[in-house]
Amino acid sequence: MVKTDNKAPFAYDGLDRVIHEKARLGILTSLMAHPKGLTFGDLKHLCGLTDGNLSRHLQVLEEAKLVEVIKTFERKRPLTTCRLTRAGRDRFLSYIAELEHVIKEAASAAGKSGLHIPRGAPKTA
Repeated sequence: MVKTDNKAPFAYDGLDRVIHEKARLGILTSLMAHPKGLTFGDLKHLCGLTDGNLSRHLQVLEEAKLVEVIKTFERKRPLTTCRLTRAGRDRFLSYIAELEHVIKEAASAAGKSGLHIPRGAPKTA
């Protein structure tokens, strides 16, 4: 048995489940890159999501107070704009820091075992 100071060193409790889902990670990354926000259509295109998928993921992120969804009208047409909240930005940065920690540990473990993982290696099933 390996002894460590932490009871579960690879539990990665800092990987926020709300953020960690693939589509929501894409949404938050897109919004981080566009601090003034994005329209629903732009976000849909950037993340490759359907209207329904994007709406549902935005609902989850809005309930978690990570994003703000603003509904207005432009030339008598509805316009939905989304942007990160301050809390959402802070939580996303904390998530990224934890993810970097995971990557460093995995790379270190791979190096210790003599494995070489080439950059851009194809996914295995």
